[in-house]
Amino acid sequence: MNKMVTIPQEEYDRLREAAEALSDLHVYDRVKADLASGADERIPGEFAKRLIAGERPLRVYRDLRGLTQQALATASGVNRVQIADIEAGRSTGSVATLRKLADALGVGLDDLA
Repeated sequence: MNKMVTIPQEEYDRLREAAEALSDLHVYDRVKADLASGADERIPGEFAKRLIAGERPLRVYRDLRGLTQQALATASGVNRVQIADIEAGRSTGSVATLRKLADALGVGLDDLA
């Protein structure tokens, strides 16, 4: 049997806000730890804006790394034309292809998908 507790609405709202703030602090701590350990990286604002605007992530991360399509093709083993097609939206690329590209760019697969 579940026990019930009745508290004033103001107290409930205060507790809910405190729980949300605590959750935000945990996320903040995790992100800071990931940055400090190298598990995550900061992305310059201009590149983040391009991602937010909907530009193809493969193109943004390739530009961030300063690679040409050919250099990325060489590093990943993926055909340059296939890279161009993914960047242009003509192809999505298989999971295996995106994994090779992500590895070559030093990003997670979810960053490109």
